[in-house]
Amino acid sequence: MEHKAKVIMVQGTMSNAGKSFLVAGLCRVFMQDGYRTAPFKSQNMALNSYITREGLEIGRAQAMQAEAAGIEPTVDMNPILLKPTSQSGSQVIVNGEVRGNQNAMDYYAHKKELIPEIEKAFGRLSSAYDIIVIEGAGSPAEINLKENDIVNMGMARIADAPVLLAGDIDRGGVFASLYGTVKLLEEEEQKRIKGFIINKFRGDREILKPGLKMIEERTGIPVMGVVPMETLDLDDEDSLSERLNHREAGEGIDIAVVCLPHISNFTDFNVFERMEGVSLRYVKEAGRLGSPDLILLPGTKNTMDDLEWMRRSGMERAVVSRAQRKTPVVGICGGYQMLGELLEDPEHVEHGGVMQGMGLLNARTVFGRGKTRTRISGCVIREEDVPYSTTGKDVLGYEIHMGRTWNLGRCQETIRLEDGRADGLGNAVGTVFGTYLHGIFDSGDLASLVVNRLRIRKGLEPRDWHFDPEAHKQQEYDKLADLVRRSLYMEKIYGIVFGGE
Repeated sequence: MEHKAKVIMVQGTMSNAGKSFLVAGLCRVFMQDGYRTAPFKSQNMALNSYITREGLEIGRAQAMQAEAAGIEPTVDMNPILLKPTSQSGSQVIVNGEVRGNQNAMDYYAHKKELIPEIEKAFGRLSSAYDIIVIEGAGSPAEINLKENDIVNMGMARIADAPVLLAGDIDRGGVFASLYGTVKLLEEEEQKRIKGFIINKFRGDREILKPGLKMIEERTGIPVMGVVPMETLDLDDEDSLSERLNHREAGEGIDIAVVCLPHISNFTDFNVFERMEGVSLRYVKEAGRLGSPDLILLPGTKNTMDDLEWMRRSGMERAVVSRAQRKTPVVGICGGYQMLGELLEDPEHVEHGGVMQGMGLLNARTVFGRGKTRTRISGCVIREEDVPYSTTGKDVLGYEIHMGRTWNLGRCQETIRLEDGRADGLGNAVGTVFGTYLHGIFDSGDLASLVVNRLRIRKGLEPRDWHFDPEAHKQQEYDKLADLVRRSLYMEKIYGIVFGGE
């Protein structure tokens, strides 16, 4: 007889209600209790993505949840990924590979055709694990979208999953949003909701008790717990992340990340937040750039559109002027492409046509429809004593990009990849550097080398940072599991999972 996993689903009353963290926390608890556990999200819309060992692209949140469950992330955990390219269009990725770009109306009209792919992916997970923890998206009560839903109650029907509904009390109106969500659902859908979770609570729970009792009486649905607001250092998924609100420079080393409209994979820079004496801030206005010790240009889902925004907003001029005064500038992926002389898009992959770059690297990028997706290691080969590298330093990262970048003659190669390709390019004086490698600062001690070079440049003594990112990550997952155990009625949740209560 074919094995079939038990399931439970976490939906939310709105985006950013904390569904991703709750799913990760439940995955960690189930794993700690001896169950083979995997996360699943049928359709994710996010600009932060992850490359699996097979070179397939999934949402970063599902990779984080898989790590919490102690397993290798696979494409079955997120069969459909939408990466917004404009206000009304997205790149559609199915089973980890690009299907093409679609506007919202076209995708909405045809997305039910993807249900067989969802069912196959979920079926493979279900046969391999004991418990699948499913994450919804946005709200199940988006009544204008319910007809073709494949990610909330539509997915709950496919998986025959009981649902926990989470509400964000920090935003206010949590009882109205829980009640309203339930009452906008069909009767059969309401029956699937087995419990409420009040998330991101601050204050005295005693004051909350009358509200908990009232919402239970009015809906007939029990509250499964109240999760307090706690700061955990886990990868965030989208631009709603609180990390993007860090805007003030602190003492010590000041690192400014340009907050592009289509910023992606900004988790590349999280490691700097963990370093004492370093302030990492995200800058949306040219007037707030200030005089940082290092400027970071992050990845973006739409390089040419975001470069136009840089131009319109005055951000390009602000960055270039500081680079001319020898402030180090590092670009990752789309940020790297912007740094060059020319961007060409003959196949209309992004914007179409030819655009002048920022001119900080003597390089040319040509966009094509092929997408590079790989996890890869390499070695720094640049010899100059510059703030971002040291000769012979091993690096590890992953590539997710469309387009190739060529050296036009006045750049120096800075990274040699294990497959023999050159990756990074730097300018002649060693103050501007670009790479396609996401996650380049996450392993080894490259981040501490960067910061210590900046400290020396600023006349400060170098520091001895010892940071094990994997050990830190596991510690944070354990903290999350402890938070879930303290906050939720896990015995009742186990009853829902195994007994259908």
